[in-house]
Amino acid sequence: MSKLKVLFILLFLPLTISTFAQSDYYKAIEKDRLQFEQKLLQTDSVLNAEEREAIQSLNHFPIDSSWVITAQFTKDKGRSFNMPTTTSRTPRYKRIGYLHFAHNTEKFKLAVYKNLGLKGSEYKNYVFVPFVDKNAPNLTYGGGRYLDLEMSIKDKVVIVDFNKAYNPYCVYSYRYSCPITPKENHVDVKINAGIMNPDKNIP
Repeated sequence: MSKLKVLFILLFLPLTISTFAQSDYYKAIEKDRLQFEQKLLQTDSVLNAEEREAIQSLNHFPIDSSWVITAQFTKDKGRSFNMPTTTSRTPRYKRIGYLHFAHNTEKFKLAVYKNLGLKGSEYKNYVFVPFVDKNAPNLTYGGGRYLDLEMSIKDKVVIVDFNKAYNPYCVYSYRYSCPITPKENHVDVKINAGIMNPDKNIP
């Protein structure tokens, strides 16, 4: 094999690996979205028949790998508090710190919460990051979209994928009780990633 061919392969290989990795990532997100749509609209596990009939379609922002963020985590524990919900239920949460990151020219700071009602070792590293962006309430839910992360309070760097941002079930049914995003996680920027408001059938 000529030196020119070897050089070409060495230069092309990283691009090929990156392309395949990105393709696999897009397929994984699309698969997750399809599975959620099937669970929501084709089974009785979340909604009843009347509620499913009211939803015309689910909507998502286009998958955008620039919204897979490497965030810096700073520990900053707050007092436990009752987080308001869409009903009278007030679950206990506690802030454990903040995620700091940038996207393009915008800088963000989002609080990270622990649900104190979740017990057991399987929830040890489970944290909750609700947020309301500037798309709300027209394009995204006014009460906030959610991110579930697994991280340790000792972590300094956390990967946050906004393409996985999802709606609480109360967007689709009044029967559910969903936490309302605290004011400190309202951002004056459009986060064009993840799920959007669904289209609903007009009675």
